[in-house]
Amino acid sequence: MNKIKLVFVREYLSRVRKRSFLLTTFLVPLIIIGFYAAIIMISVDEPNEAHKVAVIDKGHLLDAKKLNTPTFISFQFFNEETEASLVRKYQTMGFQSFLYIEKEPSGSGKNKMILHSPSALSIPVMNTIEELVTKNVRNQSLEAKGVDPASIDQLTAGLTFQNTIDNSKGDNKGSAGVAYAVSYACGLLLYMMLIIYGTQVMRGVSEEKTNRISEVIVSSVRPFQLMLGKILGIGAVGLTQFIMWIGLIYGLQFLIPVIFPGTEATAGSKMSMFGMVLDAISALPLSKILFMFFFYFIFGYLTYAAIFAAVGSLVSDDQQEAQQMVFPIIMPIILGFVMMTKAVNEPNSTMAVFGSIFPLTSPVVMMGRMTYDIPYWHIALSMLALMGTFLFFTWMSGKIFRTGVLMYGKKPSWKEIMKWAFRKG
Repeated sequence: MNKIKLVFVREYLSRVRKRSFLLTTFLVPLIIIGFYAAIIMISVDEPNEAHKVAVIDKGHLLDAKKLNTPTFISFQFFNEETEASLVRKYQTMGFQSFLYIEKEPSGSGKNKMILHSPSALSIPVMNTIEELVTKNVRNQSLEAKGVDPASIDQLTAGLTFQNTIDNSKGDNKGSAGVAYAVSYACGLLLYMMLIIYGTQVMRGVSEEKTNRISEVIVSSVRPFQLMLGKILGIGAVGLTQFIMWIGLIYGLQFLIPVIFPGTEATAGSKMSMFGMVLDAISALPLSKILFMFFFYFIFGYLTYAAIFAAVGSLVSDDQQEAQQMVFPIIMPIILGFVMMTKAVNEPNSTMAVFGSIFPLTSPVVMMGRMTYDIPYWHIALSMLALMGTFLFFTWMSGKIFRTGVLMYGKKPSWKEIMKWAFRKG
């Protein structure tokens, strides 16, 4: 146990002290916050140039006085023109597009609308024009039937829909969007960390094997102790980095209004929405989510890291060979991520249940189900299966590691690898 601790401390400190670790630990939160602030600024910034639309309304569907256009779009009517005449000159007149509304064919009840433009319009402009025209036509139709459009709007304006979660904390306001986002974010994070830190274990073992450092180390430390110490040390590095990221991102978000003054008004206007999100998060079973996240991270990482360590002991400096052997290991993780995207929408589907119990996909897929009310026996069975798989792969990988880490030059066949794994003694 003492020797495992020595290997653990060596692996942990050698990586934590690296410049690359410090750079990624502090730069990643800064980049995330920078992107977040930029997205806010872009999303609230209206187009700088006004989009002018020429209109010919032969069907008399629009009321120019009641077109409530935003500042970046303006409509101008030319009902005395024809479509053919205005198509030739609307650009020279300074218009970016031209809307032509045909006269309704007798008895058809339909009007054809054509939007001319010299090139494809942007989605925001296209959607805004379509929304303006549709709303104006709707209001005109209601007024023609003696119905006040404002009264219709008032009927729906007073309606509120709230999801209340009944649990031991009492009635809490919930949000399907927040639950979805938390599940998806945790699944994506676990997916990335399994691949990133698993491959780090493999590279660490293969580098020591190539540099012949492992020959010196195994003279005083058992190969299994060396493997376990490396796995635990690199895993602790990942956990440290993850915790620091959370703390830094949480702290840096308060600096957004200071660093980007343009976002201050937006941040202030969205405080009520932020409060609603916090209420929805508090309604989630946070203690269960945190416990499950760390459990599946630790045992999922340990399971895959043991396999990656075994692969690292088999390859030397041939990167192509390493990639070929790593591909079958990464496939279940990728499959788990694909299944997780379905689990966040259908947490009780057959695929989601299977993926959350099958040990090679459960670390990622269970993240997609954890914010929902799933049977406890699903969780218990999934955890037991994952722990059993971890013990099995650690035992098997330890036997492969013991022989493979000291073998050079010869590329072992799969038959030989299986003999190492199941050899007695």
